[in-house]
Amino acid sequence: MTNSGRPLEGIRVIEMGQLLAGPFTGTILAYFGAEVIKIEPPEGDPIRGWRLLHNGTSLWYRSLGRNKKSVTLDLKADRGRQLAARLIDTADVLIENFRPGLMESWGLGPDDAKATNPGLVYARISGYGQTGPFADKPGYASVTEGYGGFRYINGEPGKAPVRPNISLGDTVAALHAALGIALALIQRARPDSGTGQVVDVALYESIFNLMEAIVPEYDGAGAIREPSGTTITGIVPTNTYRCDDGKHVVIGGNGDSIFKRLMTAAGRSDMAENPGMATNAGRVKHEPEIDEALASWCAAHSSAHIINTLEEARVPVGPIYNVEDMMSDPHYQARGMFEQVEIDGQPLKIPAIMPRLTSTPGRTDWPGTEIGSHNEEVFHDILQLGEAEILELREEGVIR
Repeated sequence: MTNSGRPLEGIRVIEMGQLLAGPFTGTILAYFGAEVIKIEPPEGDPIRGWRLLHNGTSLWYRSLGRNKKSVTLDLKADRGRQLAARLIDTADVLIENFRPGLMESWGLGPDDAKATNPGLVYARISGYGQTGPFADKPGYASVTEGYGGFRYINGEPGKAPVRPNISLGDTVAALHAALGIALALIQRARPDSGTGQVVDVALYESIFNLMEAIVPEYDGAGAIREPSGTTITGIVPTNTYRCDDGKHVVIGGNGDSIFKRLMTAAGRSDMAENPGMATNAGRVKHEPEIDEALASWCAAHSSAHIINTLEEARVPVGPIYNVEDMMSDPHYQARGMFEQVEIDGQPLKIPAIMPRLTSTPGRTDWPGTEIGSHNEEVFHDILQLGEAEILELREEGVIR
């Protein structure tokens, strides 16, 4: 395995988003070798101050801002926008997640950029996309997860829909944006192309992309998928069960042969050999009694006993992990899922970023830096600004 020659080396990215969807897109690209120049307002990206802080900067930002060059520009000022335009002219990719129309109002929209940089891949992330009647609506992840159909199917029947304790819509949108950027760069590299294009990512559409069979099942059979608690509709058995040590295990026994091994291991050979439960269609009809049998079995044993027993029977099973469990787990460690950086002389673990590439893997070169820590390098070396001009921009508050 080599740790050099990452796939996006030589690609320059200007990141103009803030909070999560745009910045996480930039994080992915930077991890795999792109030079990502993050343009922040003089006060910095708001995530620098969110949740748990260390020496005035959030621990989250040390992960999210990794491998990025931070510069500050006041984009409300003419000179700030002019400098941003000059940076965009040097770039292969632009990422922005402002409200639709704002970049155009600044003279930094796709048409403006294309006039001077026709090869630019212009990635736009918003709640509802750049077109359509709702394009102008504000769209945070929490709202678009509902609009995209995800929230409806989560939780217990008859109760309020449940949200996961993460900004899933933002992260999924960032993954779609990174994919779209990679596809656009591949297209640009073709001999008959050479031009960039706009990558239009909507948070609600990224969530909608996760909806599996929900659309054809409704259109073809009139079925509306409802919330199903800890189970999944139409696939039996797959559920979460509480053990006598208070811990939970997840059991996926929905394959026909797997089901027979599962119920035999659980001491229910009668169910294992029941012809009415031999296929998934039959098991769906008998879901309550199958679930009751497994719940009773798990409640009588420790989670370790259940896991060991089912692993010996080759039945998919696993614990419900919190972050402490993850960080002490040997498989996580063996797979290199945590990387260590240094903040003010103190070690800090941050997550590795997938996918795993065997020949050109990504890596963390440095954690999220202080606000504007690359101003001198970017403005002097890339834009060729003189010391006097940089000083003047600082005095005017255009850069920090």
